[in-house]
Amino acid sequence: QVQLVESGGGLVQPGGSLRLSCAASGSIFTIYAMGWYRQAPGKQRDLVATITSGGSTNYADSVKGRFTISRDNVKNTVYLQMNSLEPEDTAVYYCNANLVALAARHDFWGQGTQVTVSS
Repeated sequence: QVQLVESGGGLVQPGGSLRLSCAASGSIFTIYAMGWYRQAPGKQRDLVATITSGGSTNYADSVKGRFTISRDNVKNTVYLQMNSLEPEDTAVYYCNANLVALAARHDFWGQGTQVTVSS
């Protein structure tokens, strides 16, 4: 069994910052890409940022220059530092990991963490 557990969401004022964390645990052999996605009410789930095991990153245009993704391969944890938050960033943020567990490669998702940007 594999679990992705997210933390760090909450309510923040426009212009503020939050840091999300997502720790993967279980019978993991190796983790390839990890990433963050978000889903606002009534909208589809969209990519926010991804990072490979080697540290290469990719960002949605809407968050470039404001968000930074990083990972700790020893702790099997991915982070999302979010600065200069805007009301449009309000969404449920989901962690994703593409990994090998029990001899099979799968995509796993966390349960989601709410981020609300409001004054």
